[in-house]
Amino acid sequence: MSYRKTFKLISGFAGGSALLVFAAAAADSRGYFGEQRGETASRWPKFTVLQAAQPAWTSASHTPAPTGHAWDFNWDKRDPSALTNGKKKESATEDPSSEQDNGKPKATRNILLIRHSQYNLSGSSDKERILTPLGREQAEFTGQRLAALGLKYDILIHSSMARATETANIISKHLSGVDLVSCDLLREGAPIEPVPPVTHWKPDAVYHEDGARIEAAFRRYIHRADPKQKEDSYEIIVCHANVIRYFVCRALQFPPEGWLRMGLNNGSITWLTIRPSGRVALRTLGDAGFMPPDKLTRT
Repeated sequence: MSYRKTFKLISGFAGGSALLVFAAAAADSRGYFGEQRGETASRWPKFTVLQAAQPAWTSASHTPAPTGHAWDFNWDKRDPSALTNGKKKESATEDPSSEQDNGKPKATRNILLIRHSQYNLSGSSDKERILTPLGREQAEFTGQRLAALGLKYDILIHSSMARATETANIISKHLSGVDLVSCDLLREGAPIEPVPPVTHWKPDAVYHEDGARIEAAFRRYIHRADPKQKEDSYEIIVCHANVIRYFVCRALQFPPEGWLRMGLNNGSITWLTIRPSGRVALRTLGDAGFMPPDKLTRT
């Protein structure tokens, strides 16, 4: 096979610029550019031109420029170093570093956010918006999943709306000994005007009214552990899609206006982990893989 045919075949298979350089160098060494093999001085200028045409694969060109804001470790206003700043010493012999170490959280909080199950959309009031038969099945699946995880749950908090309360009651049957607590702050609402805006969905409540309440719920429930907490905790919160999506954006320090870009199935599990340092991790978002496919809904 002639060199020209070989070169064409290689280029057709690989199509890579690196092979072009290799082939050009080989051709040049054989004198295909018009010089003899010994004409080293005149050969390298042409080869240099070919090299200059290649992309500059340097580490700098592959490092993306940082975007957005740096992580705020005091996002929950519970950073021990921030809390001790400005405090007056009680005695001249008091060691400030020792005081700060004693005030540091040592446990990790795991917060499992559960979206309520499917409910009666035609109900005219909250009391009439109870779970459908399928919704009750979904709650059973969620309760079974939470029990199967084998975690030691500390508490089960739920929104005071009918669909969330009923979902929590069904789940609690699978988690014996876990206290149920109702909270009005966790009721469904419109946390903040979404970006990009939507025209087909208009909340009944005013954004700033619901937003203040849901933000208050976030501050109450989503934060690092208290320094007095000795062991890692697992807490369940049964509430609503808008509330959960807003919580996730706020906890991860993403723009909260993007909450409506996420979708959550009924009865799904969203798992946030908050470390003593203030680091936050999203372990699962809207997990519903424990349900049969024909039981999945998003209403």
